Amino acid sequence: MRKVGMIMTLLMGATLSFCLSLIGNLTSEEGFKLIPFLISFAASFAISLLIGFIVPMSKLESGAVKAVKLREQSLPANMVSALVSDLIYTPVITLAMIALARKMALKMSHGHAHLPPFGTMYVKSLIISFIAAFFIIFIVMPIYLKLAMKLAGVNASADRS
Repeated sequence: MRKVGMIMTLLMGATLSFCLSLIGNLTSEEGFKLIPFLISFAASFAISLLIGFIVPMSKLESGAVKAVKLREQSLPANMVSALVSDLIYTPVITLAMIALARKMALKMSHGHAHLPPFGTMYVKSLIISFIAAFFIIFIVMPIYLKLAMKLAGVNASADRS
């Protein structure tokens, strides 16, 4: 199951980082720019890997599912798991991405960029990212779990008994 967790961390980290970096880049005032997108994606992926390898996501998610007395892998349980993941990953990644975007904008403008206050940028981005990440996680997590179990050679039916 350790291998499954590592595969899940890589898949979820790459997917969330790609999607949130793309959304952030597309919603910026300048529109999509490849280099800032790639930098944002790389930084976001590194942060998501760090979180994924430090925070015991499966334990937190299953603990939350048990706390609200849901059957594992049911639709409501998957929603709770997605919410837990979203609450842990999205605020941290969004904070780092806003700080990075501000730094890049100031550097590219030689300190002359007119930016909204940090808090305003963060809250706006957090709302958008939180909603988007919830749906992304909710949709891809069950798919990635099946894939990770298959890649790790874990028999899903034997593991549930």
